[in-house]
Amino acid sequence: MIESLLLTTARVYTFEQQRILTNASSFFFERDERLFLVTSRHVLFDAPSKHYPDRIEIELHTDPKNMVRSTGFSLPLYRNGASVWRQGLDIAGDIDVAVIEIERAALPVPTVYRAFTPKHLLGAMDQVEIGSSLLVVGFPLGFHDTLHHMPVVRHAVIASSFGLRFQGKGYFLTDARTHRGTSGAPVVMRTFDRAPIQGDLPWILLGIHSARLDVGTRDLILDEALGLNCAWYADILLTLTEH
Repeated sequence: MIESLLLTTARVYTFEQQRILTNASSFFFERDERLFLVTSRHVLFDAPSKHYPDRIEIELHTDPKNMVRSTGFSLPLYRNGASVWRQGLDIAGDIDVAVIEIERAALPVPTVYRAFTPKHLLGAMDQVEIGSSLLVVGFPLGFHDTLHHMPVVRHAVIASSFGLRFQGKGYFLTDARTHRGTSGAPVVMRTFDRAPIQGDLPWILLGIHSARLDVGTRDLILDEALGLNCAWYADILLTLTEH
């Protein structure tokens, strides 16, 4: 039996024509019968590093009885010279989250996946305390179960006051060991009282992992890395997936 959480994510490969550039993480989000792929915006476009892919490819499971079977599914990033993804912006600047709508009719039949929905976002009555236990589901350094095409999970905790915009930005901090390739991974917290509305995916989607944080004055020999990361609040998805 495959845990539903592992089926929410997909490994992302970025391409410039036929040349592979990078790999990252992504997950599925469904709203009003529309399906979206969510990842970090810098996975799709990043001027500081001169990262300009023109398409991405994700890996999809195609047999519910055999997770070994999979196929690559290509998504162009530009159409008629314009980018196809949506990204966020607020008073503090760019938000490092992007979504691409997936045409369901183009998916292979069958496609085995699970998708978060607005019902998996934090509710008004939900409490998230500092130190709360979280999971980050993704593909650190591209590492995963290469036979069954499954992600791996890292344990994390809330490291800043949840609900406050850390340093005025639209993200909170997590304390977790993460690596390149985790960008775009869902950051989730287990829930036990939403079974009637969440079905077999009993998780609250709190954020989208973006990047590790560090201190510019850190002595690279004497001081360890902080081990802190920024995760953008997941409610940005309600804005990015509006009609």
